[in-house]
Amino acid sequence: MPEKSKPTNPGDFIFAVLVLALVVFGIVMVFSAGSYVSMIDYGDPYYYLKRVCQWGGLGLCALLGALFVPYRVYFHWAPFIMIVGVGLLCLLFTPLAVVRNDAARWLGVGSFTFMPGEFAKVAIILFVAWYLSAKPGRIHSFLRGPCIPLLVGALCFFLIMKQPNLSTAVIILGLVVAMIFVAGLSWKHLAVLVAGGAVLVRLYLLRMDPDGYQMKRITAFLDPFADVQDTGWQSVQSLLAFGAGGVFGSGLGKSIQKAMYLPEGHNDFILAVIGEELGLVGCIVLLAIYLLLIFRGARIAIHAPDRFSMLVAAGVTLLFAMQVIVNVAVVTGVAPNTGVALPFVSYGGNALLFYMFLAGIVLNISRYTKEVRPA
Repeated sequence: MPEKSKPTNPGDFIFAVLVLALVVFGIVMVFSAGSYVSMIDYGDPYYYLKRVCQWGGLGLCALLGALFVPYRVYFHWAPFIMIVGVGLLCLLFTPLAVVRNDAARWLGVGSFTFMPGEFAKVAIILFVAWYLSAKPGRIHSFLRGPCIPLLVGALCFFLIMKQPNLSTAVIILGLVVAMIFVAGLSWKHLAVLVAGGAVLVRLYLLRMDPDGYQMKRITAFLDPFADVQDTGWQSVQSLLAFGAGGVFGSGLGKSIQKAMYLPEGHNDFILAVIGEELGLVGCIVLLAIYLLLIFRGARIAIHAPDRFSMLVAAGVTLLFAMQVIVNVAVVTGVAPNTGVALPFVSYGGNALLFYMFLAGIVLNISRYTKEVRPA
């Protein structure tokens, strides 16, 4: 259990600036990438801009709230938060679920929609950190240590796959394994878990996709030009956007692909629009900011005051890193199209809210760090 103490410093200012810079940049790019689609779908070119500003304001409140609430509070509430997360995932199989594009990933009450999958990411980070820090010796016994978080992660995996939402399910399972490794799991056991997870996903796909249609969509990235009009359309349009942008880009707001050619250009594939409008230089600068954010997050985890805060900071940093790596790989055609958002930049109110909340927790932890500085 974390010891009670008072903050020793104001917090990681650079981490905070990087997060806010990404949010502001995301608002600008969502407006640029989504204005055309917004006009076609809603008759208002500012629809997505107004929505992302509203969620950004809520996210800022969540960040500030988490910044000033001692991180120790989450240690006591982590099991309950995990139970709520699983309960919300179960509600997706009730009439409260909102179905879009043949997927039930949202809960809806009136005009308000909520994504339990995004909340589950927060819950799993806090739960794994709580479980592996309550009794640190658990990590050395598979049944009393890694087994429980893995079972909880597997439960979330199956509930999310039922939506279906392969990307979120795989990220949550990968996040659990990564946090267990950070907690002290050996390389040998890590290899076994990764191999077992790959087999699990494969068997699940074979059962839920007997005709091979989903597998065909997953493997379409190997040659997207083989089926340009169907499975390869989004990947091909993304590559065309990067090619059109060149080194310096066509200019902010001047993307052609966002005009109904590139699906989800304001959301999962916003990096392609960034590449077209701001070019290779803009993408490199953005990725450098992400790299620095991940570095600062890892630094906070290394200097965290106790095991729980270390695992929470590491879990949040790992989540951001996974999201960035997978999104970049998908948009550039290196990995299957799995629909993973770019943290703080892609359009998505729930994701932005919870990511800013998690950033606030990391900033709160940074206020308690006790870094040893060289003389």
